[in-house]
Amino acid sequence: MLAVFAAAQSAEDPLSGLRIDDRPDPEPGDGWTTVTVRAASLNHHDLWSLRGVGLPEDRLPMILGCDATGLDEDGNEVIVHSVINDAAWAGDETLDPKRSLLSERFPGTFAEKVAVPKRNLLPKPSELSFKEAACLPTAWLTAYRMLFSRGRVPPGATVLVQGASGGVATALIVLGSAAGIRIWVTGRSEEKRARALELGADQAFEPAARLPERVDAVMETTGKATWGHSMRALKPGGTVVISGATTGDASPAELSRIFFLQLSVIGSTMGTRDELERLIRLCVDKNVRPVIHSTLPITEARTGFETMLQGDTAGKVVFTVGDS
Repeated sequence: MLAVFAAAQSAEDPLSGLRIDDRPDPEPGDGWTTVTVRAASLNHHDLWSLRGVGLPEDRLPMILGCDATGLDEDGNEVIVHSVINDAAWAGDETLDPKRSLLSERFPGTFAEKVAVPKRNLLPKPSELSFKEAACLPTAWLTAYRMLFSRGRVPPGATVLVQGASGGVATALIVLGSAAGIRIWVTGRSEEKRARALELGADQAFEPAARLPERVDAVMETTGKATWGHSMRALKPGGTVVISGATTGDASPAELSRIFFLQLSVIGSTMGTRDELERLIRLCVDKNVRPVIHSTLPITEARTGFETMLQGDTAGKVVFTVGDS
């Protein structure tokens, strides 16, 4: 089958190890099944894998991709939940110390077929296209958990989203706006700030800008480059929710500010199957749709990776397979 995979890794030139070629069909084990992929979306996780982060070299070649929609073995339209748990684990999947994502221990979704645990399949509602639904399981689920499960942000609160254009950031804007949250964003370019306003953000600012007032919560995925600004942006008793650190760990940690202003620092990783089910229902009931930057056939996946590497995305990059 045709697949997009990491054949080698390089921190300086991650795309040098990217290949699009034939790979063996998946062979599902006990409790697993096969999904014929119709659409899959690109995440920064895929670039990190090509850089050698989170994917040991001895697991290469590895088919990339966490998110997918497609048809199960009975022809049902399904969405794949990408968190793979130990068979003995019960409870919140994200707390399992043995958890992984598709494309870490098991081949990922950038292929004509993918093997997944049967419990990881959710019905795809007819209201969502394969392309739209393929955006939900990683970036949009991460945003949902940050806002509602971990951040517990109520309607009417003010939230600062650091960064205005990536998959998680655009999801935070759209979901927060739909829930009645006042969303402020930072963006590096006037174009990205304007796009965030079009998506529902209430105000958009340059990075590190002085805000009109302090906010109730900050959604932080950038790390070192924005951490100081995030800390200064919070009102006393405020909360920062962290789901990534793409520019590296923050330093200094601002511990004096944290204890004196009684700030809460909360980590958030991916989301559960139940949260994904609720996110799907929210999208259908409130007519919320993921923001798609571009759609490409899987044969042109390298173009999508190049766009993400250059930081030019405004939403999700989606790869289509077969008849999607």
